[in-house]
Parts: sequence; structure tokens; C-alpha cells
Amino acid sequence: MAEDGERKAALETVQADGTDGNCVTFVLHDEDHTLGNSLRYMVMKNPDVEFCGYCITHPSESKINFRIQTRVFSATHLHRPCLLLNRRGCPEPLCYSSSVSQLSGSQLRSPQPSLVPGALPAVEPFRKGLNDLMGVCQHVLNTFEKSMKEYRAQREEEMQ
Repeated sequence: MAEDGERKAALETVQADGTDGNCVTFVLHDEDHTLGNSLRYMVMKNPDVEFCGYCITHPSESKINFRIQTRVFSATHLHRPCLLLNRRGCPEPLCYSSSVSQLSGSQLRSPQPSLVPGALPAVEPFRKGLNDLMGVCQHVLNTFEKSMKEYRAQREEEMQ
């Protein structure tokens, strides 16, 4: 358990043993379906993404397992799927690695394992999805604030 002065990382990466950097599970702490489904939508818009899914591990836990697998473009590489679905239909790696990278905030960096030639690291579509989602949220906020300003001006006008 984290002490008072110590902050728990908001994000971890978990890589299945025997897989390349194009197949990664991101564990997002203190998040729920609001971020999970929105981020999944944004990541799946990327044509380089072969699989993207998330699950809430348990209703009493506020964390998301967010899985991304990118396409391999090398015709000579026999790509083996790196995920299984558990009984609840949530994506799971074949075997979790004991080494977990701790990431927080904007210090998102690519995992170290070697990539298959022609494969995009899974962290890239994750980063792009987060940035795209921030852009959409900023647009919604700007539109809302503009509408509220217009509404208040209209009400003031009616009051006079």
C-alpha cells in the first residue's frame, strides 16, 4: 500500500512472455468505462491496430486492463496471437511477465522488448488515442463554453 507522501502510478504496462512490443496490456488505475470505451474507440480508428479491448477486472476495483495489438506487416513473419479471452470474455495474455514497467502521466515510453520487423509498437497507438481523445474533449469543452456564453448573453438581453 502506498504511503501518504507516495503516489501510486496511474499507468503500468504488462507484457506477455514470448510476445513482441506490438502486443501490450496497459493497466489504468482509478479509471472506469468512461475512459475505457472512449479510448478504445479512438485507438480502433488507427488502421495499424489489429486488436484493442479493455475490461474492468472486478466491480470493486477501479482499474482497467486495456489491451492493444498492432498489425505485423512482414509477409515472412508467422504472427502468433498473443491473447486469450477468459471466461468473462476479457482479453488476457498467455502468461504475464514478472517485469512490470511503471509509467505515470506524460512519461509514456515504449516497452523495451524487440519488435517484429514491420510492427508498430503498441504504445504508439495508445499515445495517439490519448492525444486524439484529449482533442475531442477540448473541442466539446470549447463548444460548451461558447454556447453557455451565448446563452448568458441572451438571458441578460431578455432581462433588460
